[in-house]
Amino acid sequence: MEDFRIESDLLGELQVPINSYYGVQTQRAVNNFQISNHKLSDYKEFVRALGVVKLGAAKANFKLGLLSEEIYKSIEFASNELIQGRYFDEFPVDMIQGGAGTSVNMNANEVIANIALEFMGKAKGDYAFCSPNDHVNLSQSTNDAYPTALKLALFDMNKQLILALEKLFFAFDKKAEEFREFIKMGRTQLQDAVPMTLGQEFEGFAITLKKEIIALRRVSLSFLETNMGATAIGTGLNAAPGYAELCTKEIAEILNEPVVLAENLVEATSDTSAFVEYSGSLKKLSIKLSKICNDLRLLASGPRTGLFEINLPPKQPGSSIMPGKVNPVIPEVVNQVCFKVIGNDLTVAFAAEAGQLQLNVMEPIIGFSIMESIQYLTNAMETLRKECIDGITANAEHLKKEVQNSIGIVTALNPHIGYKASTKIAKQALETGESVYQLVLEQNLLSKEQLDEILNPKNMLGPI
Repeated sequence: MEDFRIESDLLGELQVPINSYYGVQTQRAVNNFQISNHKLSDYKEFVRALGVVKLGAAKANFKLGLLSEEIYKSIEFASNELIQGRYFDEFPVDMIQGGAGTSVNMNANEVIANIALEFMGKAKGDYAFCSPNDHVNLSQSTNDAYPTALKLALFDMNKQLILALEKLFFAFDKKAEEFREFIKMGRTQLQDAVPMTLGQEFEGFAITLKKEIIALRRVSLSFLETNMGATAIGTGLNAAPGYAELCTKEIAEILNEPVVLAENLVEATSDTSAFVEYSGSLKKLSIKLSKICNDLRLLASGPRTGLFEINLPPKQPGSSIMPGKVNPVIPEVVNQVCFKVIGNDLTVAFAAEAGQLQLNVMEPIIGFSIMESIQYLTNAMETLRKECIDGITANAEHLKKEVQNSIGIVTALNPHIGYKASTKIAKQALETGESVYQLVLEQNLLSKEQLDEILNPKNMLGPI
């Protein structure tokens, strides 16, 4: 049987596991919110960011003369323990919770206080010497500490997302070069259009992803704006003069990032538009990724009755009943991740709209949704690159044959024989099965030399 210690709060006494570094308010949250099975400990960047916020606050409070040196040094040690990746298991709070993040903030306050107490040679729970509220949470409220830590965590997670996106861009770019000389038919509305190269198609995939690298870097900068010092609603009640600016400066130095104080703390405390904008960027990336995966599945369709222009690496047998069938499972799983991210963005939008007056209490679901999206997208892009893109091969002869037999190349004749004659040739080719090439010669519309020059596929890949 596990031993317990007794701690008390506003609601009375409660048993807390004797060896735990969290305390009574964390235990209440564990009891109250058994919702998602996703714990704060699953998001290590968030725990580290809480350590950064609490360390920045302690530094500011000490410099303002609000903390003794002993308590400050103990909080500094404890906060650094979190920043360095220790004590993750002491954060059991569910990511979906009521209370606007108070459970997360108190989880951090209690863990830091008890690590600090142990550092001071005191017993866990002996809060007279270092209190979660009076010392660790000094000059703070959940309403500034929680969103600040959440933003810093997302800023950190975004770096890993961008790294995965950059690698995927380079993978597509490498394939674009590999396929540079492979002529093929382009398509619009799933109908034959005009020739292009497979390299151009893959370069299009690469460039559209490259744009999102730039967009994500830009939009993530809004996460470096903090409302520390706002306390409950932005008025700064219980924070000393100069604390907001000093705390922000300390956090910036800890992270070596350009963290700045919001222009208006009342506005910043209730506003969640930075989360909305960033989530929208994740949705945009997901839409692009899903479209690319749709294209890859189409291009690889077949092998006998589809487009069969490329081969995706075979990953697993595709059917329990159809022998020999291999499915495009990697693009399929990425499609599904993208659908999830798009759904998460809708959740963020509803949660942001649900803010009332001086606070948005729905920030926990906003944070959880965005963190989940980043995590899923990062994993999906790594999977797509390693298990699919790097191993794609081209069916070069099939691509060339498609171009030669296509009616779509008649478009190249427009400037030479006119749209009306070109339309007539296309219709006849479709009805008779004859090639565009043969019909033009039979009707003496162009000489063989002229036609060969015009219909050379390489001459149809750019302006006349």
